[in-house]
Amino acid sequence: MEFSELIRTGQAQAELLRGPEVPPLRGTLCVTGHHLLLSPGAQATPDLWLLLLRSVDSIEKRVAGDSGTITLRCKDLRVLQLDIEGVEATMDIARSIEALSSLESVITSFPFFYRPKSLRLGDAWHCHPPESYYKRVARETNAWRLSEANEDFNLCPSYPRAVIVPRAVNDDVLARSARFRQGGRFPVLSYYHAPSGTALLRSSQPLTGPQKRRCAEDEELLRAVLAGARPGARGFIVDTRSVQAAKQARMTGGGTESKAAYLGWKRLHRPLERGRPLQESFVRLVEACGDLEQSMDRWLSRLEGCRWLSHVKETLSTACLAQMQPSNGGACILVHGTEGTDSTLLVTSLAQIILDPLSRTMAGFQELIEREWIQAGHPFQLRCAHSAFSHTRPKHEAPTFLLFLDCVWQLSRQFPLSLEFGEGMLLALFDHAYASPFGTFLCNSEKERCLCEVRTRTHSLWSGLNQPKEQRKLRNPLYVPNPSAIWPSVEPQSLRLWQGLFLRWTRPPEPSEVAWEKVWQIVTDQEKAEGSPPTVSASESQP
Repeated sequence: MEFSELIRTGQAQAELLRGPEVPPLRGTLCVTGHHLLLSPGAQATPDLWLLLLRSVDSIEKRVAGDSGTITLRCKDLRVLQLDIEGVEATMDIARSIEALSSLESVITSFPFFYRPKSLRLGDAWHCHPPESYYKRVARETNAWRLSEANEDFNLCPSYPRAVIVPRAVNDDVLARSARFRQGGRFPVLSYYHAPSGTALLRSSQPLTGPQKRRCAEDEELLRAVLAGARPGARGFIVDTRSVQAAKQARMTGGGTESKAAYLGWKRLHRPLERGRPLQESFVRLVEACGDLEQSMDRWLSRLEGCRWLSHVKETLSTACLAQMQPSNGGACILVHGTEGTDSTLLVTSLAQIILDPLSRTMAGFQELIEREWIQAGHPFQLRCAHSAFSHTRPKHEAPTFLLFLDCVWQLSRQFPLSLEFGEGMLLALFDHAYASPFGTFLCNSEKERCLCEVRTRTHSLWSGLNQPKEQRKLRNPLYVPNPSAIWPSVEPQSLRLWQGLFLRWTRPPEPSEVAWEKVWQIVTDQEKAEGSPPTVSASESQP
């Protein structure tokens, strides 16, 4: 298929309205295979306005007289209006955008064509392999090993080629355990807590079914986890479903670990919302944020009614529970829900940021995203197919990754000196997860990325974000390394709406944002005076 077949008209004269605080832009509007661009006249600024078509979430069109209007609602929550001369041109451009923004083929997406001069293919793809975290674990204990039993993705199509497992179990045990877990996601190490000698693991639900089936190898794997921890260590299984949901899952072939079969392990249910209810909560929040005419009482009622901050509270509370046991009680934790690709990753990644100082550095946070979300099999292609504006009924969409970023933002607000990265990093990750010129968030698993040759044919997001000119937007100028755990408050007065994301296109900068820019200027001036330009932190040079 040629992109030209989907482009009904090449160009038209148009005026672009980008928001209440931005002046309109008038010029020639053009549609290409991946972008919508507007070129101002020669008398105006020479800069092109460019929009990646993949970032369009929904499109509305209307005509009146001899002109038309197209409203583009974007996945990054922007709302753009195009006033176009000519009814036929309006309809042709609208149809072109609809067709090009909804292409399902991965290999025709823009990352496979993006070739910036400042980057080389292959850069940064090798920065965060599974082996790098294993080396850190191996320096602390010999109770774990790096298994390549999934090298061909036959055991688990959503796991990476190499995973960290107890040294005491062989690959045959892993294979049998994989057949007993949904999607083959057998328990693997997520984080090793060296001070207590305990571990945080993740998996999917066991397939016990109505007959309450058992798997000796799966039980052996979890016994080995406790045996490799410090003497007398206990185990807790944090199930991110309600008791009722777990019982219903058992009737359809899923289930939970029984106390009799998994000696030393105790099950805790901490239900977290997922799927369609979470997506609907996101949609209602964005709708409330976009209504600029409502009263304060109406606004507060809608904010509470969407329950987004309730999801933030429940997620942070569960993450704290998952790390409270390793840090205080010396217990191992296994986290799972149903598939183990959504709320499970949400809990394990947040728990590490709370407890592990390295995960709060720029390099460590990037490694965490790569290891606990991308390589761990979060289906980005499905979950981020649409944002909050799509008119289609949600199928697989869910803002799980956005919920993670919001929770991290809450941590950064409560502990403003403890994270090396700032809000700019979180906003960049949100934008790129939904639409990006880089290949990092493409596909749903490492297996799919290998089949599409993503690592050899596209650029890594980390290579772009780690450019020196980008670091000013992403780093926290007030960062001071904090070796302690950062336990957040989840009281209602402690959790705030993330205005920098949900209101960033509809309000002027707040005084705090202006002050933040001044802080950056002070830090930059000081570094120049000392003769050392701003650099990426030393932690990024560690192997």
